[in-house]
Amino acid sequence: MESENSIIREITPLSDRDCFYIADRKKTEFTYPIHCHAEYELNFTEHATGVKRIVGDSAEIIGDYDLVLITAKELEHVWEQHDCTSENIREITIQFSPDLFSGSLINKNQFDSIRRMLQRAQCGLSFPMQAIMKVYNWLDKLASAEQGFYAVMNFMRILYELSLYEDAKVLSSSSFAKIENYSDSRRVQKVQRYIAAHYREEIHLNELADMVGLTPVAFSRFFRLRTGKTLSDYIIDIRLGNATRLLVDSQRTIAEIGYESGFNNLSNFNRLFKRKKGMSPKEFREGYRKKKLVI
Repeated sequence: MESENSIIREITPLSDRDCFYIADRKKTEFTYPIHCHAEYELNFTEHATGVKRIVGDSAEIIGDYDLVLITAKELEHVWEQHDCTSENIREITIQFSPDLFSGSLINKNQFDSIRRMLQRAQCGLSFPMQAIMKVYNWLDKLASAEQGFYAVMNFMRILYELSLYEDAKVLSSSSFAKIENYSDSRRVQKVQRYIAAHYREEIHLNELADMVGLTPVAFSRFFRLRTGKTLSDYIIDIRLGNATRLLVDSQRTIAEIGYESGFNNLSNFNRLFKRKKGMSPKEFREGYRKKKLVI
């Protein structure tokens, strides 16, 4: 283990010769610091109501069951004790290498849904209770099984079943996670790339509509249909993602970060940040642990 620039580096428990590493822990508290790692991770917690789950710039209090997939090597995450008083917590953590799906395998038709899920999980993906109940018994058996050939097949089955739940919730903003997440539509992609390059500036609806040959009204409907967000909300989310990343990674003042992220004044920045994140930029910065553990 070594420390450099306040970052602790630790040798991963995942062997180059294994498809995945699994740890099944019974615990009374969460003490592991915020961290990120190159391996993909599927993390299940049981009887941990009141724990705060932080993935990127998402912070949520979890219930009795929680299942999250993370596939970005620089996306910080942690499960903090917060208000949890349970003395019977169970945590199953499965780490697997991106190489498990390298080459042409992941591009085969039969892996379409898994490929889409792994892409979405670059920002962290939280699965609904229905999905958790679907795979619960398989996770339980996998945790106690020998890691032979059939264990790998069962793990693939878990990933496939989870990939069918398209209502799984994306957690972190893509701009915080440093992930380019674009629509399948070429017209929307063109607009998204423009916004990514110019979010610090004023962006006008008419200009974007002209860019793709639509009227402003038609473009607004089209953009929302393709992205699931209004244009205004999309731009705000991009700006806030950039702001939260700067709050974590830089020592700049909150006012400087607000202006650099495209907000025209500090009060507007504070108001929108609190509305979206449930806390002020100052509270977010103070609550986010600066020390990262890179596994």
